[in-house]
Amino acid sequence: MFSMNRLDFTLHTAERLYGAYLDAGYQPLPFADYLKNLPASNTVILRHDVDRKPSNSLDMAKLQHRMGIRGTYYFRIVPASYDVAVLKKIAALGHEIGYHYEDMTICKGDVKKAYEHFKRSLEDLRKYYPVTTVCMHGSPLSKWDARELWKHYNYRLLGVTGEPYFELDLAKGIYLTDTGRMWDGDAFSVRDRIAGGHSQRFRTTFDIVKALEEGTMPALVMQNFHPQRWTNHLAEWSQELVMQSIKNRVKKVLRKIRN
Repeated sequence: MFSMNRLDFTLHTAERLYGAYLDAGYQPLPFADYLKNLPASNTVILRHDVDRKPSNSLDMAKLQHRMGIRGTYYFRIVPASYDVAVLKKIAALGHEIGYHYEDMTICKGDVKKAYEHFKRSLEDLRKYYPVTTVCMHGSPLSKWDARELWKHYNYRLLGVTGEPYFELDLAKGIYLTDTGRMWDGDAFSVRDRIAGGHSQRFRTTFDIVKALEEGTMPALVMQNFHPQRWTNHLAEWSQELVMQSIKNRVKKVLRKIRN
């Protein structure tokens, strides 16, 4: 009999993953909390890029809240992501809210305009949550890298304490991202990569669960989820599978061109 419980990228599978982290003695944390304390014991930083379908992020946030864990949700300032009502609900559950910035793309490479746009967007987000961490949006179809902004300006002067692509030291850790709707999708990742760390590779979420059960996971993990991919609804799950397959082909070509 068919069951969504057996599929990857469902909330059922996410719940199993979070349980495996807890059973293995890992402390799930938002990124801001990690930066404040730099815990030495087993830690998983739960990062969520709210690229679109914010309601899916709320479903994931509710699941985590029921399990007593917290993470960081990075919202873009575009209609597909920026749902203030959802943002407030996620914050009320105890999760961190951050800015998923793409100002260089929005301002078409104009550094000064991009910085002013970043400041305005940060101020707007801070009406609803005291944002202290930010994270670039990869914008794979754009020729501009959001992080180029920080070659000209210092985000710390705006009260930002960290950006994962700059602040995260993975000497004893690993970065896992579901880019490409898989955990080993390097070939389909245009910008979503953090240097350093362990060389372990996982294809599925079930492979990660197995590593946690066997005690082979590094002490520090940042795991990045795109919640629009995670659902218990078969029609939505199937649509995401098909659309991501098409996107992966495009992104693979883009990466080859840019390399």
